[in-house]
Formats: sequence, structure tokens, C-alpha cells
Amino acid sequence: MGMLAAAAASTLLASPQAPAGRRRVSGAWTLRLRPAASPGAGTLRLHNFVPKCYITNIEVDVSTVSKEEDFDDPPSLPPGCSIPVVNLCGDVLDSSPFSLHDRASCPSDFEELPVLSEGEQHTLASTPAHPAGLYALYASYLFGNLVEQLWNFAWPAALAILHPSLLPVAIVGFFTKLSVFIGAPIVGKLMDHFPRIPMYTALNAVQVATQLISAATVIYALKNLKHASTTAVVLRPWFIALVAAGAIERLAGLVLGVAMERDWVVLLAGTNRPVALAQANAVLNRLDLICETVGASVFGLLLSKYHPVTCLKIACGLMICSFPVLVMLGQLINRVSCHALDSSRTATDESICIDLLDVRKLVQNSLSAIKHGWNEYKQQTVLPASAATVFLNFNVALAPGAIMTALLMHRGISPSIVGAFSGLCSVMGLVATFISSSLIKRVGILKAGAAGLIFQASLLSVALTVYWVGSISQRTPLLIFLASIALSRLGHMSYDVVGTQIVQTGVPASKANLIGGMEVSIASLAELVMLAMAIVANDVSHFGFLAILSVSSVAGAAWMFCRWLTNPTDEQRELFMFDPLYQVQAIQ
Repeated sequence: MGMLAAAAASTLLASPQAPAGRRRVSGAWTLRLRPAASPGAGTLRLHNFVPKCYITNIEVDVSTVSKEEDFDDPPSLPPGCSIPVVNLCGDVLDSSPFSLHDRASCPSDFEELPVLSEGEQHTLASTPAHPAGLYALYASYLFGNLVEQLWNFAWPAALAILHPSLLPVAIVGFFTKLSVFIGAPIVGKLMDHFPRIPMYTALNAVQVATQLISAATVIYALKNLKHASTTAVVLRPWFIALVAAGAIERLAGLVLGVAMERDWVVLLAGTNRPVALAQANAVLNRLDLICETVGASVFGLLLSKYHPVTCLKIACGLMICSFPVLVMLGQLINRVSCHALDSSRTATDESICIDLLDVRKLVQNSLSAIKHGWNEYKQQTVLPASAATVFLNFNVALAPGAIMTALLMHRGISPSIVGAFSGLCSVMGLVATFISSSLIKRVGILKAGAAGLIFQASLLSVALTVYWVGSISQRTPLLIFLASIALSRLGHMSYDVVGTQIVQTGVPASKANLIGGMEVSIASLAELVMLAMAIVANDVSHFGFLAILSVSSVAGAAWMFCRWLTNPTDEQRELFMFDPLYQVQAIQ
């Protein structure tokens, strides 16, 4: 009946000047629309439709059963015209007219669609679909990320104690990024076709096992290696095992993060609840920053009191205990969210998974997954938003990290100032997670993203200008330089939250892990490129060159994102139809 109603209404709209009359359709009922009595009642009062319009004073009269005329080819609607389709049940209709907007005149068994007020819509947008599931997700994310961040600080610290050269750490880091670049697309594709909870359990098992293997190799080296040369260290079997286990561990950890941040949180918060999703993303970012700080602090405290081998054994104990807890939390998330994570994938999932897990086709599947992932990635409507996130990974100079620390120490800056700068950057990142959700609620997700990128690019430009014009060895230029970089973290972390939500909104659930894995893969490639440039320009005097590249990458990300907003496609407008930016443009 809904198709009959649409066909009859389209016929009337095709000839708006004709009096409303009776149209016979192929079915058991005939539908007649009458304009309400008003000046100019001879024409239908249907024009200037917008997404939030309401149609009133329209009566629907159903009478005269007839099957004499087929209506297989209804007239098409004029361009740009759209009408609502009302599904009517046959047992409800009678021969007396009733007003759709008059509740009292409707039959008692007519199914009404509730219309929410503006306040109720805001409340719904802020309410997660599965709040209990989200809390369980936060607990799982906190516990797993805490152990992971502790290990991310433990292994480089242990290698630094083992050998004074930075080469062993650099080699492990290089192959870690390389494994993510190659493996993230195929693992992401596998996760899109594999049941979520079993895959979550398997990845946690792989991550814990590789962490234990890595810890065992480092403990072995600390007990048996004495004053070996750099070449002797990197060619030992234990070091090769450490590189392989570290690469697999990092890949498993990143893919788990992509699954929880791009897929699970969207299902639990609700794709059509932007404020709730923004708040959930902000909470995950806060937990990540807290775990990063606490993990490093805890292991540093252990190293100050115990032998490195003892500290690594304590870390191994935490890893072993973490696995059953994480598995239990994964099951709890699914149970309290009414099994939302059990939603089906596609009909060909089983055959695809068997093919992807075929060891004989590992290289072929990897190359095919990268090609397939890239083709899917570049076709996404939200590609510029994701590409802006990748561009931000090129900023390795004007950000807290090894290069910035080396620069400040080389210029004779006090270690206390260097530590205070790193702490301030962490605080700014934490503050940004609170600002971003509030900003999204006030101006919408698109304007919030543009504001974050422009803010970061502006402050980094100030820092670059100060570096070239003044000497950062002097107190005032140094404070301006460091303050600009620290404040720029507000924009960086704000866009990190916003960009994640934009991709979550624009990427279908069936491809969330594939696209997320591809983004992580390309970001790792960007870091590899900047790492290569830092190796080439390894002298501190070349820092200005790296700083220019960093500012250019952030400015390029801001330009790309703003251009995407100012030249929207129809698909983009439809995807973000409720964002204030496009609602204002539609009204104008």
C-alpha cells in the first residue's frame, strides 16, 4: 500500500494545477488527496520541501474499490521533488476522510509515528545505544592498553640498558612500522569477515604470547650478554626473535585498537547518535593518554627500585594475568549490549576467511589485501578527513618526542624544562578530549574538525617563526616556542577525536576494520618516510628543515579538509545532513 500511496501522490504532484480528483489504481483501495479549504484551495499546498518540513491540512480519503486500471508505470516526479510515503494497512481504511495531523480524527488502530521535539532529539543524540556495553568497553580498553603501554616503555628501556647504541631500538622500531604497513590491510580485511568476539580473543592471545616471547629474549640477553658490539647484538638469534615477535605484537595491538575504536564503539554508542559517539571517542582518548603516562611511570618506578630482569618478570606476570581478564571483559561487553557484537557480516564470510588464512597464499593474499584496501580506501566519501589524519603523522619535529628532546638537550636546555614541556603536552592532549565533545555539540563535527586543524597549523607556524627569527637558547623565545607547540596539541588531539568520528560515520560497518587498517598502514608509511628523512638529516643543525616539513604537512591537512567542506558532493551532504554546516546552507 505504501507504493500505491506514493504513486497516487506523484500523479497529483505531476499536475499541480488540476483539481484533486479520484485516481484508480491496481489494488483493493483507491487513495484521494484533498487540499484543505483555504485561499487558493484549487491547488495543492506542496512546495519548498526541506528535510525538516511538516505537511499539514492534507486529508486522505479512501473509497471506491476498483481494479479496472493498472498503474504499472506511474508518472515520474519533477526534479528535486520528494514526498513522504505513508504505509497504510488495509484493515484500517474506510470511506470517511480523516486528517493526518488531527490525532482525534484518526482511527484508534492507526499506527502513528512519534515525532520528537528538538530537546528530545538532543537527548537521544547524547544517549548511547548500549551504555552498559560502553562501560564494559572502557574497562577492557583501560586494562589492555595499560599493559600494552607498560610493555611499549619496557622493551626500549631494557634494550637501552643492554646496549648504549640506539641502533637496536631503531631496528626493532623500523620492522614494527613495516609489519603494520604490510599486515594491517589483510588483518583488517580478515576482521571484517570474522566473528568479532572470537577474533578479539585470538588477537589478545597472539599479543600476550608475543609479548612474553619478547620479554624472554630480553631477559636472556640481560643475563648472558656482556659488552658485545652493536653488530654482534643485532645478528644474534635472540635479537632476530625479538624483532619478529615485536613486529607481530605491534600489529596485533594496533588492529585490536582499530576494532575497538572504529567498529565496536560505533555499534555500542550508535551511528545515529553523534554526541554520544563523540563522548565515547573522547573517553577512549583520555584512557589512552592516561595509560601512556601511567605505564611509563610505573615501569620507571620499578626500574629505580629493582633489577631490570626482576622488572621484566613483573611485567610478564601482568601480561599472563591480563589475558583471562580481557577475554572475560570481551564476553561481558557482548552480553550487556544484547549481543550487539554478534551482528552478521556477509554471506561469503566463511570462504573468504579460509582463503585469507591459507599459508600457501600468504604473499599473494597480502598483496591482494593491500590493493583491495587501497581501492576501497580511496573511494570513501570521507577520504579527505582520513588523509588529513595521515598528514598529521608527518609532524615528527614540532611535537613531543625523541627529535624534540634531542634538540632541547643539544641547546643546553635544563632537563626539568624538557620534562615540564612533555608533561604540559600530555595535559593539553587530555584537555582537548574534553573540549572536542563540547565543540562538536556546539558547532557540529565538521566545523570542529576544521577549527582543530587551523588552530594547530597556526600555532606551529608561530613556533617555526620563533625558531628561525630568535634563538631558542634565550629564555623568552624558548618559552614562546615551547608554549606554541604545547598549545598546538589542543588542536591536534581535538582533530584526532573529530577525524575518528567522521571516518566512523562515513565508513560502513562491513568495511570498518579494512578501512581503519588501511589508514593505520598508510600512517605507518608516513612515519617510515619521516624516519628516513631524520636519519639522512641526523645533525641537529638540520632541525629547521624537518620543522618546515612538519608545518607544511599540518597546513596541507588543514587546507585539504577545509576544501572538502567547501566543495561538498551530494553523497557528502546526505551523509552529514544533520550537521549544522549543511543545514544552514540548505536553508540559505
